[in-house]
Amino acid sequence: MMDMLDRGLSDEQRMMRETCRAFVNDFVTPFIRQHWQREWIMEPEQRLPLEILEQAHKIGIRTLGVPEEFGGTPIDPKEEVQTFAIISEEIARGDSGLADKLVQIWKVSVLLRNVAPRHLQERWFPRVAEDPTFLLAHCLTEPRGASDRWLPYNVPEAAMHTKAVLKGDKWVINGRKQFISNGYDASLYVVYATTKPGVGMLQGTSSFLVPRDTPGLTVQRCNETMGGRFMNNGEIVFEDCAVPKDHLLVENIALSKAGVYFRPGKIIQGSKNLGVGMAAFEKTAEYVQNYVQGGRILIKHQAVALRLADMATSLCAVRGLLREASRAVDEGAPDAEQLCNMSKVFASEEVLKVCQHAMELHGGNGTMLDFGIEKLYRDASMFLHMDGTVDVSRFKIVKAMFPDTAGAYAGPEK
Repeated sequence: MMDMLDRGLSDEQRMMRETCRAFVNDFVTPFIRQHWQREWIMEPEQRLPLEILEQAHKIGIRTLGVPEEFGGTPIDPKEEVQTFAIISEEIARGDSGLADKLVQIWKVSVLLRNVAPRHLQERWFPRVAEDPTFLLAHCLTEPRGASDRWLPYNVPEAAMHTKAVLKGDKWVINGRKQFISNGYDASLYVVYATTKPGVGMLQGTSSFLVPRDTPGLTVQRCNETMGGRFMNNGEIVFEDCAVPKDHLLVENIALSKAGVYFRPGKIIQGSKNLGVGMAAFEKTAEYVQNYVQGGRILIKHQAVALRLADMATSLCAVRGLLREASRAVDEGAPDAEQLCNMSKVFASEEVLKVCQHAMELHGGNGTMLDFGIEKLYRDASMFLHMDGTVDVSRFKIVKAMFPDTAGAYAGPEK
């Protein structure tokens, strides 16, 4: 398994992976093991200590995606998404919630460097690069519209319920966003809103850059999820939230410009899954080679050996598909979209199976909160619903492969 981690990597990627692995082994994993109760603290600010983010900042993994001229960590642009995949896997091997916190910075930074006007980049990228606590959030999902919007069903009734109206030199935003990664404690938000009612969402949705301290922006609550609890998912309300006219990122066609966020996002999502699966496999492999039952160590029992082999095979298959998909995104290949969705679906479902095997091979210990295995199972269960549900992702795979004959899957057939 370890040999496959390095196969085909550049020297730069190998060095970054080793640095990140050392960070996880030395800081993240010991914290999770010693302070397992902290994920259940109901004051979200108290869960993850600042020291973890400061150490991530120190080794440069917070600012992947931020342009180097503004203090970001440089990456070979020909291998950027592949590098994202490598690093997100390693972080999630320590904790998926921490990975969720950090990868939002990467993804939103990639989006901003592609669509934000120069003056906004000059204002905000240095803040991201300098402050270890500075988090970014991408506000798209709403209480009455999420994954189903990406089929797409491009009609007026599918438009964002959040609306923005230009009044003088301000865009005034009203609406609500839900299930937003980093939403509870982000410092800067990319917000999507309808600006041209009565047309399809692909022609009438704009994006804006909204600082947290903007009057009218309220962080309503932290969504208390069953897994990934060291990332504080939030619900955001906008009530006559006025942002300067020059904080508009993309007018009316914002969703068509968001591919630079979504495609790397699918790869990163699958890679986080893989990291959780690798943690489950590593812990289980150690356990079955040391725990004795029936007069012999567990691995000598045939049923245990079969499950361990299945776990390793699934993880190798997930890694192979992720590498193929990440190369396709970096190369701008025509099949990149379907490969991204394939890797997201496959990783979500296979890693959950791996974590179930881990739970069962640990027996009663697998259900104990302080043992750490049930946490991996909870974390893995979240991935079925993140970055699009697996069923909506399947629809997108079919539509990408068979665009002329695939169904609409939402609304009436034409």
